[in-house]
Amino acid sequence: MADQVTSERNKRELVGEVVSDKMTKTIVVEVARRIRHPRYQKVMTTYKKFYAHDEKSEAGVGDKVRIVESRPLSKLKRWRLAGVVVKATKIDKVEV
Repeated sequence: MADQVTSERNKRELVGEVVSDKMTKTIVVEVARRIRHPRYQKVMTTYKKFYAHDEKSEAGVGDKVRIVESRPLSKLKRWRLAGVVVKATKIDKVEV
């Protein structure tokens, strides 16, 4: 039991924005990192996409979510959804 608790504690957690939810039980999360360029010292934002498992399809496009590292679930999925941090506000289309 103690081994199981320590292994859960060592999992990485990332916070990012959902950019796609068109697949079944899968979301694509874009995580932004701010790094300083090694030579020019300019602060840059780099982005990386992660495929995450969303069992209940609770996250939508634009939501800010927390993902946790997990065992390989498919060819690309190595993360699972831990929770939705902020839900995106939906904007209805305005007819002209």
